[in-house]
Amino acid sequence: MKALLTTSALGLSLCAGAAFADTNACLITKTDTNPFFVKMKEGATAAAEQHGITLSTFAGKYDGDVETQVASVETCIASGAKGILITPTDSRALVPVITQARDAGILVIALDTQFEPADAADATFATDNFKAGVLIGQWARATMGDDAANAKIALLDLNASEVSVDYQRNNGFLQGFGIDIKDPTDIGDEDDPRIVGNDVTDGSPDGGRTAMENLLQIDPDINLVYTINEPAAAGAYEALKSFGKEEGVLIVSVDGGCPGVKDIAGGVIGATAMQFPLLMASKGVEAIATFAETGEKPQNTEGLDFYNTGVELVTDKPVEGLPSITSEEGLKKCWG
Repeated sequence: MKALLTTSALGLSLCAGAAFADTNACLITKTDTNPFFVKMKEGATAAAEQHGITLSTFAGKYDGDVETQVASVETCIASGAKGILITPTDSRALVPVITQARDAGILVIALDTQFEPADAADATFATDNFKAGVLIGQWARATMGDDAANAKIALLDLNASEVSVDYQRNNGFLQGFGIDIKDPTDIGDEDDPRIVGNDVTDGSPDGGRTAMENLLQIDPDINLVYTINEPAAAGAYEALKSFGKEEGVLIVSVDGGCPGVKDIAGGVIGATAMQFPLLMASKGVEAIATFAETGEKPQNTEGLDFYNTGVELVTDKPVEGLPSITSEEGLKKCWG
């Protein structure tokens, strides 16, 4: 199956002023429709222009499209790329082709989602996704107060593959809310009666809407909704609205994209944890430029198995003891 190239990369997209550059690199995202990955591409493209790197960009047709990502990596190997930046759609299934790329001397950097094992790539530039989940879980618990003991929780995850970013955010949220997690790398093995259930969304509004509808069929009195990202949160809100249940239900999420921050200002989302995909991508390109020049590989943040690009809690309903920024502040920083 041929790799799906984004519109701006039908072939190699030559960066301005670098037509004769001898350093090629690839950016492979999960999709080219999610605004998170659009911003990531902006960061990579700008950094490539700055460093005189010829950048090719690829994307899957949907979140979970392993086959297209594998084909994209194979294309990058064949083209003689010096480095590959990739947001793995399946943190386990892609390891064999990533190993092939590294064996070919290519620097491989995961963005946003770690491989399993993490050292399958040379480095990972990402938010601490577990911490992001903890922050929104702590916020939800503090916001609900005594009612947290009687919460009815819907968990809207990514997909059945349970990739690292999925279980890290989900289980971080549960821990932050005060729920005992069993296996930190598994989703859905908890026995807390407050959990109504888990469903998958593919990180999309349509998926969020369907998952929310499914869980409302199990318990129409859900009052707390965790979502893997803000597009899924928007879909969940539409489902709640169609049932006449949008009032009195807290929705929390992760990403901190500008549309999601606007949804906080509009009362759709109560709190979100902001990531910085533009920074992830630009740092990744910088690392490829350094590797091409010196052979030096990037180092992890001390005490972690990845390079931490930061996270901030965004809410217009702050709680005592939990640092946060407002939606107005968030709109000045979203996905920087």
